[in-house]
Amino acid sequence: MIGKKLLEQTCEAVKQLYGQEIKPGTIGLEITKKEIAGDFTIVVFPLLKISHKSPEATANDIGNFLKASIPEISEFNVIKGFLNIVLYDGFWLDFLQENCLRSDFGILEPRKEAPIVLEYSSPNTNKPLHLGHIRNNLLGFSLSEILKANGHNVVKVNLVNDRGIHICKSMLAYMKWGNGETPVSSGIKGDHLIGRYYVLFDSEYKTEIKQLVDQGLTEELAAKQAPLILEAQEVLRKWEARDPEIYQLWETMNNWAYEGFDLTYRRLGVDFNKIYYESGTYLLGKELVMEGLASGALLKKEDGSIWADLRDEGLDEKLLLRADGTSVYMTQDLGTAQLRYDEFRPSDMIYVVGNEQNYHFDVLKKVLGKLGKEFAGHISHLSYGMVELPMGKMKSREGTVVDADDLMDEMYLTAETTTRELGKANELSGDEAFALFNTIGLGALKYFILKVDPKKNMLFDPKESIDFNGNTGPFIQYTYARIRSLLSRAQAAGFAPGGTDIPPGTSLEPLEKETIRRLFLFSGAVIQAGSEMNPAVIANYVYDLAKGYNQFYQELPVLKEDNPAKLMIRLTITEFVGRTIQTAMTLLGIGVPARM
Repeated sequence: MIGKKLLEQTCEAVKQLYGQEIKPGTIGLEITKKEIAGDFTIVVFPLLKISHKSPEATANDIGNFLKASIPEISEFNVIKGFLNIVLYDGFWLDFLQENCLRSDFGILEPRKEAPIVLEYSSPNTNKPLHLGHIRNNLLGFSLSEILKANGHNVVKVNLVNDRGIHICKSMLAYMKWGNGETPVSSGIKGDHLIGRYYVLFDSEYKTEIKQLVDQGLTEELAAKQAPLILEAQEVLRKWEARDPEIYQLWETMNNWAYEGFDLTYRRLGVDFNKIYYESGTYLLGKELVMEGLASGALLKKEDGSIWADLRDEGLDEKLLLRADGTSVYMTQDLGTAQLRYDEFRPSDMIYVVGNEQNYHFDVLKKVLGKLGKEFAGHISHLSYGMVELPMGKMKSREGTVVDADDLMDEMYLTAETTTRELGKANELSGDEAFALFNTIGLGALKYFILKVDPKKNMLFDPKESIDFNGNTGPFIQYTYARIRSLLSRAQAAGFAPGGTDIPPGTSLEPLEKETIRRLFLFSGAVIQAGSEMNPAVIANYVYDLAKGYNQFYQELPVLKEDNPAKLMIRLTITEFVGRTIQTAMTLLGIGVPARM
């Protein structure tokens, strides 16, 4: 690629001009700013200690060397310490014709290497998926597609948290107040039904705490001594002892949750290669803890609880097994990590989990290290920020969350209303309109979430996300539909993009060249998104591409162009942009409709 050639020849220039060898990684190479003449910019300031010349003189030295050694360079200019390289139009036309019809443009060849195990979703079976889970699922699925586009073998896994005190709270509430209700009898989706009992438990629990506080207990002591929490803890102990009645209820309610999750996943368009269950991993975690205790890596306190002392490593003591022998989340994560390593021997294990769990994953790596696990250093945490709504934070226990299913319903209705108001569905059949509204609604939701850097907290506004103007999914989808419409008209007129009838020496208009340059940047965006584990890189790239193409479309005629060579260039650019938009949106898990 031209970027690699520029870096290599700049190193050669420094060697021949100034007698010192440098590595390509020490050179700053950027895309030239739009307001400056040039395609690539080399930053020469770091080279001044070698050249012992002014920035301008150094840039001119290197520019003359590069122009003489790289035939694609037509000219260069120098602005202070910035060397701006201009390539011949022929370079961009060759790039255009060679790549415009490639369905795999920007996608790297698969590597022969150990897989990456990527965990995302990780729901609890005591409640339905909500808006926070949506960000998790969308980030995880998109990252898996981006890593695959970088040539990695990715195994997508889900760890379902199907045991523990929170699940027992829902079970206890159902035992007390369920009256045999089922998803079928109530007409309520299984995960939503269980979530109602989780909220009911919390409401009754708070009532008991208040009563105990009124009797003179502190709030902290009341929370520990309230009858409901003591009963829930007893349910957990019975579950771990495989009490038949408790275990059967657990299986029944979890199956309701699994069926509900599957429906939500299919609608959201995410999937997994394998699903793990905490109930199947925590026992291995307990074995690892006991092995660590026997080896002296862990310690047992007087009450029988087992801990990892991480104070020498900048953390604190971490509970791994309670005094009554029941496990904690860390226990099952130890077991799950071991299972995945044994099964896949992965090069990396990536966990997509919110930033409130940063400490948890620091501890996980440290504990695995203390246990002598070689894969401890191959664990990565894609930490993402909280999603809030205009009305504020959500709380599952209080029932103030926005369920994923309800949000997708709202997105569909908003998409339908907006699309019909704009007259963009007038000629569609009922089934076609349904598919379009669903594609637009989900596209708006996914794009609005993925365009934000994962590390940042974000405010999600459903109405703002569905706008056919601005940095939104529907704007990009509409640009793609516009392109497909133009190409269909071109085909009807007998024109086909990617033709070879562009005469040598044909010059490019500034907007033509600028659009081709944007296309050239796609491969770099895919690599950057993968290395940074950041789908927002792709989202912002494809928005810039769509925005730039709309300017191109408005200012330069395509089918009305009289010059056959110009018509072919613009038609080929249009085809290339459409293909790249589709590929980029696919990496985000977003569909693009051919008609809007």
